[in-house]
Amino acid sequence: MLTFIHDQTVATAVAVGPLFVLMLVLGLVIGVLQAATQVNDAAVGFLPKVFVGGFACLLIGPWMLEQFVYILRAAFEKIGAGP
Repeated sequence: MLTFIHDQTVATAVAVGPLFVLMLVLGLVIGVLQAATQVNDAAVGFLPKVFVGGFACLLIGPWMLEQFVYILRAAFEKIGAGP
């Protein structure tokens, strides 16, 4: 049971990892630019993240969906197999 939970956790981290890293790097770049230009408007930080996040979801969304289908299929097979 513990290996099943571990495998599912790793598969989830692999599925959401690229989007998480992209948004983390984008937030850092926007933060540095806002600090350098002293423009601290909320829209300057929010809008690029929304657009890039949406575009990234369009690009890697199908792959992420495949990963989540794999995770759910493995979970349902484990449930169907019993203890």
